[in-house]
Formats: sequence, C-alpha cells, structure tokens
Amino acid sequence: MSNAAPVPERIVVVGFGPVAARLIEHLEPFVAAGCVALTVIGQEQDAAYNRVLVADVAVGRTRESAIRLADAAALIAAGVDVRLGARAARVDRPFRRVLLDDGQAIGYDRLVLATGSRPLLPRLEGLHDELLLPPGVSFLRDLSDARAVSAALAARQRIVVLGGGILGIEAALAAAEEGGRVTLVHNGRAPMERFLGEGSRVLAAALTRAGITVVAGTSTGITLTDGRFSGLTLEGGTQVNGGALVLACGVRPRTELADGCDLPTAAGILVDHELRALDTQDIWAIGDCAEVRCWDGSCPACIGVTTPQGLIGPGWQQADQLGRAFAADLSGVPAAVVGLPDRRDAVLVLKARGVDAVTAGETDADPWTVEPGLAVAVWTDPGHGRYAKMVTRDGVLTGLVCVGMPRTGAELVLLFERGSELPADRSSLLRLDSIEGAGAARTPGPDATLCRCAGITRGTVQESVHSGCATVQDVSVGTRAGTGCGGCHDEIRAVIEQHFAVAS
Repeated sequence: MSNAAPVPERIVVVGFGPVAARLIEHLEPFVAAGCVALTVIGQEQDAAYNRVLVADVAVGRTRESAIRLADAAALIAAGVDVRLGARAARVDRPFRRVLLDDGQAIGYDRLVLATGSRPLLPRLEGLHDELLLPPGVSFLRDLSDARAVSAALAARQRIVVLGGGILGIEAALAAAEEGGRVTLVHNGRAPMERFLGEGSRVLAAALTRAGITVVAGTSTGITLTDGRFSGLTLEGGTQVNGGALVLACGVRPRTELADGCDLPTAAGILVDHELRALDTQDIWAIGDCAEVRCWDGSCPACIGVTTPQGLIGPGWQQADQLGRAFAADLSGVPAAVVGLPDRRDAVLVLKARGVDAVTAGETDADPWTVEPGLAVAVWTDPGHGRYAKMVTRDGVLTGLVCVGMPRTGAELVLLFERGSELPADRSSLLRLDSIEGAGAARTPGPDATLCRCAGITRGTVQESVHSGCATVQDVSVGTRAGTGCGGCHDEIRAVIEQHFAVAS
C-alpha cells in the first residue's frame, strides 16, 4: 500500500488582472494545503492592479501602491508560481500545456483564461502597430501608460485625448483638474452622444467650463516632429496640436489564445453557465474575455446581447462563481447549484469632480413615441448644465439619463435597480437638486447596494465603520467596497462622516 502524497492538481491562470487576482484568492487555501499547484502567467511586469483607476495615477491623484490588488512576492512565498513579464503564445490542448513565447511549456489539469481586453488602435495615418506606438502616443490602459501621461503633465505639454467615451472624458477631466492643458477630440455632435442623447450637449458645455477644449471631428492621422507626436490631423485638414496623445477609443476582448487552439469565440471566448469554454472539459474563461452563451438556442439568459460588459463588477462575480465551484470540487463538498448572476443593465457613471453624468437602461425612446405603457419625460436646463430623461413602462423606470443633477441621478439609479415605479409627478424628483430639496433625497437603507462593482451593501460599509474603519482605504481593505471603479468613494466618505458626526 502506497503512502505517497496525492499529486497536486495543476491549475494555470493566464492573465493577472483584477479578475484573475480575485480567483487566486479562492485558490490560495488549496495551494497552502498542497492539493493545488497554481501557476499565474502575467504579461506585464506588475502584479494585478485596478485598471479603472489608472487615470488617477497618471495625474498624480492616486499612488500606484493604492491601486494594487495582489502582492506577487507574498504569493510566491505562499507557494504560487507567479510568472510576470511572461507571454502565453499558444495553448496545446491535446497535451494540456501552455507554451510561452520563450519556449517554456507549462502543463495544466485546469486552465483558466483571464486575458481581459486590449485597447483599440484607431485607423490613423502614422499609427500601425499597437506595440510600437511613436513617442508621445499612448493608451491609458496600464501603469506604463500612466507614467507616460504623468511625464507629459510634468513637462506641461498639451495633452490631446482621442475618444469621447467615459474613459476619455474621465482622463481629460482628471488631467484638467490637476492643472493640465487638455483637448478632447470626439466623433459626433458631442461626447457620449450614444448614451446621453441630447444630454451629451449639456455635458460638452460642462467640459468646456472645466477648462477642456472640446473638438468634434473625424481623426485621419498624426503629425510627428523629430519622430515624436506633435499634432492630430482631422478630416478637412484641421490640426490639433499637442505634446502627447492619449488614445481612448474603446477595447475589445482578447481571444487570440482561444482562436489559436480552436475554442469557439464570437465577441469573446464562448463559455457556458459554468464559465467552461464550450466543447471542453478542462478550460474556463472569466472577465472581459468571456462571453456567456451556451449552445441552447432557447436559453432565455443567452438570448439578446451576450458580449462581455467590460465592467469590473461582473468579472469579479464570475471569479467568485468559478472560485467557489473549484473549491467545492477540490474539497469534495458538493456545491450549491447557483446559476450565473443575472446580466443586469450596466449603470454608466461618469466619475469626476464637479461634472457628473449617469445613464442606464433603455434611453433611445422618444417623448412623442406612441406605445402602450411607454412614457418618456425630459427636462433640460442647459443654462445651468442640467438634463434629465426618465423612461418608464407601466410606471416602472426602465431607462434614465441624468447630467449635472447628482441627487436626482442617485435617486433614479436606486429606483432603476429596484425596478420601482416613479411617482406620478415626475417633476418631484427634479427638486432633489434644488436648494429647497437638497435634503429630500431618500437615504438608502442598509440593504441598498453601495458599491456596485463588488456588490457591497451600505449596511456592510456601516458595520465596517462602526468597527473602527475611519478612511475609505480602511473600508476597502475590510469589505472590498471602493476597490472597483471608485465611483462610490464619496458615498463611503459620507457614511464615515455621518458616523463620526453622530459619535461626537
């Protein structure tokens, strides 16, 4: 009878971003117990950090250390094989191994692809390779990009941001707030027109008041002086001069490894409701690279839009789901049958000081559309930078746009996430942002979600503060609230201030 210790199961995770870091947390106890040999392959030289807050690092508002989500040295000390600066070149499915570009081969029993997404390179004359950008041109995706933008700010160069989405706008606002000279270039009539509709013009005016030069036009190429970026050329020949160009033109899921080993892909790597790659037994995908769409054509959850949402919250939920499933399997304890979280409509929040916008749900409906049960209310006050749109079906809020009205926006988001009916007098909600109505907004109860990214309730944050957490960072460490997009930091501060105001 053999007394040999059982051979640990080999789990390989390709990608070391926020979603992979969350999965690793679930696997660490099994590494410590000796039943899992875990290898993590990260293409960057840095361990996992919060990409959503890279712009804050770029402008000096946040330190790099404050956005880190994993400690490579600590993981190595705990027995995890961490490979930083390593690139997975190919997955050899027949032999169950990942081949690195340096020729090494890493065998696996279970493979998890957490490769995330990559920034889109716009079609511009002078830009041909996302890996070989000219000096002065960068994305704003990783810490090396943040350092490049930080250097441009320090040199007092004009920064040109190309892209009128949330990422581009937040980057432009952050740089302007820290004293930078910024030009934002976008397509369409106004930034975020696709999401905000007419409210985008109100937002454009707010950006101008914030000191940002807003330029509408189609970009055609870049100008280099002595090999370095010096200007952006628009259709018609208009030149936008600057010393640095930040590309914020969207992202796409990274599916190269899956494509190279014949895994089914669409917008992302196709996975079933257990996050297992279709037609496989030993490969899973989570996060921005994963598209949940099973083979059952009648599955209600897989009808409609299934593309990855590109948000950190759903990725963390997937990491938790897979981590719990792996843990149950490794420990031999049957896991409760839990399906994927419902694919909720994304609530898009513009996070900036003094400029706020939020949108969610169906927002294309026209106020004059005649359709049973549909009602659309729109209020515009461009002189004061305010806009609100509420779309309801049978009285229930199904879509919203709110610009320049933070209290009204917060109340509408609360009603939207609860699937609540709006009051018969829609104008009552608008009064929340008036001087008279400033204190009239409902205080969310303890069961209300405070941090949408991590799924943390207000009650959990309150308990954390009651137990002694006195800063946003303390609360984040103890509860994970605020570790995602950062949009709830002000709410966490408000809970802290309220607690200590009462305590004093």
